[in-house]
Amino acid sequence: MLRHASTTLLRQSKNAVNKTSIRALTTTLDRTKTSDDYTRVLQTFAEIRACAVLRTPTSAACPLAMQACIDGGFKIVEFTLTTPDCLDHLSDFRKKYDDGDVMVGCGTIMNVEDAERAVDAGAEFIITPVMLPDVIRWCAERNIVIVPGCQTPTELVAAYRNGAPLQKLFPGVTGGPMWVKAVSSALPMLSINPTSGVDLDNAGDYLRMGAASVGLVAPLFDPVAIQNEDWDQIAKNAEKVMANVKEVGPYVRK
Repeated sequence: MLRHASTTLLRQSKNAVNKTSIRALTTTLDRTKTSDDYTRVLQTFAEIRACAVLRTPTSAACPLAMQACIDGGFKIVEFTLTTPDCLDHLSDFRKKYDDGDVMVGCGTIMNVEDAERAVDAGAEFIITPVMLPDVIRWCAERNIVIVPGCQTPTELVAAYRNGAPLQKLFPGVTGGPMWVKAVSSALPMLSINPTSGVDLDNAGDYLRMGAASVGLVAPLFDPVAIQNEDWDQIAKNAEKVMANVKEVGPYVRK
């Protein structure tokens, strides 16, 4: 009886250890971030208020173009999955800026599997081109900041209710900054991030009219400059837009 009880206790102890190990492994693979990390990412968006969104037709152009915009002053950058070798470049920049000076995210995420791969590569935030409730919830459950693409006030609110702390306005809308003012005034719980339609001159106007932050795509990464490998021009574009953004000041998080 004593021997049997001892064997049973030993078996239970081993099972408890195994379950603990499994839970630890699951937590790691589950890609959950801390609440402090979640807050850090949102606070960075609130302070910097502008994100460089890069798509390049070739893999070779990607790191050169992104480095040029960082040299011009951008502190938040987004690599998009439509760029060849996107995740390799994202991972390289995360390692390069592991001191936290530049925050690196991934865009054109279309499903949970994309999000998993992006987070594994080092993405600090996730961007989707359209409103995908399953991806929003997956990120929200793991303290991963997600900025989903939305076109209408209805979609913006749906994204918010599903757990998106920032909502990307994409594509651009008629009225631009005034549209943002009208919607953000009527729906003050939203934190809108216009992307399409934002250029080097009007970025500050969007922020003054109530946008939480903005995204810059082609106006920043001029396709002609990329084709001509004119990285100095991209750096100058970055300097111009960041000067306009800094005039407005930080965003007060909701």
